[in-house]
Amino acid sequence: MTPRQAQGPEGEAEGVRLQKVLANAGVASRRVAEQLIVEGRVRVNGVVVTELGSRIDPETAIVDVDGTAIQLDQSKRYVMLNKPTGVVSSMKDERGRPDLRAFTKDWPERLYNVGRLDAETSGLLVLTNDGELAHVLAHPSFGVTKVYIAKVDGRVTPQTIARLTRGVDLEDGPIAADKARLLDASARGGAGGTSLVELTLHSGRNRIVRRMMAAVGHPVIELVRRQFGPLHLGTLPAGQARELTKVERGALLTLSRQATGAGPEGDQEAR
Repeated sequence: MTPRQAQGPEGEAEGVRLQKVLANAGVASRRVAEQLIVEGRVRVNGVVVTELGSRIDPETAIVDVDGTAIQLDQSKRYVMLNKPTGVVSSMKDERGRPDLRAFTKDWPERLYNVGRLDAETSGLLVLTNDGELAHVLAHPSFGVTKVYIAKVDGRVTPQTIARLTRGVDLEDGPIAADKARLLDASARGGAGGTSLVELTLHSGRNRIVRRMMAAVGHPVIELVRRQFGPLHLGTLPAGQARELTKVERGALLTLSRQATGAGPEGDQEAR
């Protein structure tokens, strides 16, 4: 049944007009939303909808505009935190260490962290109450990448960078970086100097960057996660949190729907 055909038991149209749904979601004004529909740029459950009278159920419909997922469920919250060092990735630490509760008090929803950063690692952490999205972002089988910048002891060579992408053996099995590159190598910081290395990984294994760098002879001095999937930390200061922008939410939801077969590259050709 197409959105236009949805009817109640008395033959009356059910649902909400599509242009109103798009306007309520902040996509555009209702007039501009109508133009998007007429131009064939809006899909509902994978089907292009061009009729202005179309009605949908915003609680169940999957909608995209120009291939980007639209958030219709306004009860879902998506927050980016630049986690400072010294804070554990937990909503309540049993040992009484600083945890994430201090960063979620401004939102009424009960938010949870997606994955973890160890206490001495800073950087991008996603907080949300969207369990399906959290599963896609955190589970390594979906291949969502994370980008880390590591300041390490010693001067890293191109040979070491190549070894990181070929793979190193750890106590819990071999691991290879998806990408690795040397950003800087300096003689400063002691006899052996220090280096800045960028690593891209989709692994969710515990303290994986620190263990990989130790395995190639360059222990981590400082570590920050700069990117998580399509999200970039940007200039967000350490210890600060903000809601994701509409564009960022769309990128995350698009990724999630594609990964679960509900996006344009998935089995259902839906958004």
